[in-house]
Amino acid sequence: MVLRVNPNYSIVIPAYNEKARIGHTLERVLECVHARGWNAEVLVVNDGSSDNTASIIESFAAKDPFVRLINNPKNCGKGYSVRNGMLQATGEIVMFTDADLSSPIEEAEQLFAAIRAGADIAIGSRWLEVKRQTLRQPLYRRFFGRCFNAVTRMVMALPFADTQCGFKAFTRQASQTVFQLQRIERWGFDPEILFIAIKRGYSIREVPVTWGHDERSRISYLRDGLKMLEELVFVRWNALTGVYSKPVKELDPAAAGSKLAANAQTKGAR
Repeated sequence: MVLRVNPNYSIVIPAYNEKARIGHTLERVLECVHARGWNAEVLVVNDGSSDNTASIIESFAAKDPFVRLINNPKNCGKGYSVRNGMLQATGEIVMFTDADLSSPIEEAEQLFAAIRAGADIAIGSRWLEVKRQTLRQPLYRRFFGRCFNAVTRMVMALPFADTQCGFKAFTRQASQTVFQLQRIERWGFDPEILFIAIKRGYSIREVPVTWGHDERSRISYLRDGLKMLEELVFVRWNALTGVYSKPVKELDPAAAGSKLAANAQTKGAR
């Protein structure tokens, strides 16, 4: 197996019970990586899936040195999964994308270009150019989504058209700083990491991306939306009480051990 020493890019994909599409997703991602000649690693974070998601990822990792499986100790949430993957990533530019690839992985080049041009963070946006949406959400989802985004901008003072698009890229330095401070471990982590990034003085560029709604989306705007609003208040409270002045202490010990082992392997390969 060829080790990916100092990759230019890391692509993190959180996955929970994704047996129906993770294989196709990895095929598309790897096809893009190879076709474009990216020196990249693909980290898939299995969030305690009860199906055979992990074994499918393992089969890809056995055939392609670009792929690495990371297992959460149990089902911990999307925010936890993204943080786990981002902190273990070793690329110069580190991004995360949803397992459904609602934004085609080819669009990542726009995020990479924004960072190469000087941004610390580049975030995909569904709303800067609505015409780029290939399959629009049902009207009720668009309504609740835009309402949540408006509330987010007001409560968090975030100047972005779209905070929730699961298509974001960071310099490695920005990623390590921001994700060590992240506390939200479920759906509401996106506004939190942007809030932290702004408070830390990182430059953020919002980039319009192609996006298509996936009807299999698991988000319930009533149940999850209310929880996410609660988490916005939690973020403001954390900021007022100085929580974001120090990293999370309870990061997954297994992940930390895996990272140390990976670093040791990389050093041994040099």
